[in-house]
Amino acid sequence: MIPISLDEIAAVVGGTVEGRGRGDGLVTVTAPAVLDGRWAEPGGLFVALAGEHADGHDFAGQAGRAGAVAVLGSRATPLPTVVVEDVRAALQGLAAHGVERLRGGPTGPGAAAVGPAVLAVTGSQGKTGTKDLLAAVLSRAAGATVATFGSFNNELGVPLTMLRADAATRFLVLEMGARHVGDIAALTGLVAPDVAVVINVGRAHLGEFGSRAAIARGKGELVRGLAPGGTAVLNADDPRVAAMRSLTGGPVLTFGRAEHADVRVLDLVLDRFGRPSFTLRTGDGTSVSVTLPHMGAHQALNAAAAAAAGLAAGVPLDMAAAALPTAVLSKWRLEVRRLGRGATLVDDSYNANPDSVRAALDALAAIEGGRRIAVLGEMRELGDDSEAEHRGVGEYAAARADVVVVVGEAARGIAAGAGERAVTLNDKDAAVDWLRCQVGAGDVVLVKASRGARFDEVAAAVV
Repeated sequence: MIPISLDEIAAVVGGTVEGRGRGDGLVTVTAPAVLDGRWAEPGGLFVALAGEHADGHDFAGQAGRAGAVAVLGSRATPLPTVVVEDVRAALQGLAAHGVERLRGGPTGPGAAAVGPAVLAVTGSQGKTGTKDLLAAVLSRAAGATVATFGSFNNELGVPLTMLRADAATRFLVLEMGARHVGDIAALTGLVAPDVAVVINVGRAHLGEFGSRAAIARGKGELVRGLAPGGTAVLNADDPRVAAMRSLTGGPVLTFGRAEHADVRVLDLVLDRFGRPSFTLRTGDGTSVSVTLPHMGAHQALNAAAAAAAGLAAGVPLDMAAAALPTAVLSKWRLEVRRLGRGATLVDDSYNANPDSVRAALDALAAIEGGRRIAVLGEMRELGDDSEAEHRGVGEYAAARADVVVVVGEAARGIAAGAGERAVTLNDKDAAVDWLRCQVGAGDVVLVKASRGARFDEVAAAVV
């Protein structure tokens, strides 16, 4: 974060300074802003939000003990506090101001970029993995990079990531998520990306959007929000994404397995653990070989997207290829670990939608071993299509797993689709008990459900 005094923060967000240091300019924030007082750093800013179940202002003291020097909140706290009416809007305004200072001019759609290059990634699934791969490409091959932590990609996560950038930052990589049309437009209103990467248009959050066409409109807002001359990086294999070419008058790079893709995936093979090796080839005939340590054939397309975005940012293909295998993926995304009983656990519990579950089941099927056991929970936010989508996933699972363990009443549609391969259990505790009793040497177990189901607790309890 660029150093900024409380007086300047107050001026930017239209607030007043309350408490020690008021008006004397002595309190300066020099470290990132955080929402959780336990994560505060020396010199940092604690953002106090009053929620339904907890009031962040009550944790200002905790943040102070961890090193925070000031608070952005809606009332005074024991720390020097910039008091505003709307903390969320103030956080966003402060983030936009910070990047504007780094870029040397106004931000938002229509603004010219000067400072660190901003690369934004969205898609119905795969955006976090692509973001992680892209961050590795840029940081190892090109320069200091700040990227979204995990999947912190909403109206709070994006500005918090923006505020981590400082004068040394060469690249700012922002994952942008959405549940409604207009969400991504609001984020690009804070900062216009120089490179916009759209991975796919799937069925995640279908209940909120209402239709696949609405999801496409929402994801297309990232392309519409490009800075002048910015590059769109689009999936050539997804017709809804490829059609977003019409949303920009600037350069477009495509990726995928399609023959006409600018960065094409060829010769894809998986090893006995489901890890991909493949060739990336560009339109000028340049080819590089890549082997990833991450599970799943879909990672090859994510890598192609990251390489294409790297090209847009000036990273040569060979340098991107060398950096891709060094990427560390965010937690609970096809993490593989050995269990004490000689089995293998694949923890993909972060979240789930019909497309991501199918990709995880493909990864499960590619692993060599004994029985393949898929432990599946509910997929949320699917609206009126929920029952049909759960049933469809069950049918898909039955073709790729020997046993389909279906957990919870909301996921019973999966059992209906899986038929005789299904084992139905009431809750997570029952799933843990079943796994402890039934899993043996050589078995491969996949654990996956929507984030709200907290299946990471199932994966953690199986040892």
